[in-house]
Amino acid sequence: MNWNKWVRQTHRWLSIAFTVVVIVNGVAVARGRYTSRLGLSAVFVLALQFFTGLYLFVLPYATRWGNGRRAE
Repeated sequence: MNWNKWVRQTHRWLSIAFTVVVIVNGVAVARGRYTSRLGLSAVFVLALQFFTGLYLFVLPYATRWGNGRRAE
């Protein structure tokens, strides 16, 4: 598996993990057992997802720049 496919697959799994963490946070708030550590777990997963998403966003432009063509 090449690098781009690995990042894409990681981004997909991170989105699933983020959804689960947000649901767990919601349940914790509803039960009155919310902690800051639990909240930071969502921020950590979201930060990882941000960086993989940023990489995937820039990827088409980077390949164009690498080919020497001008982006119009």
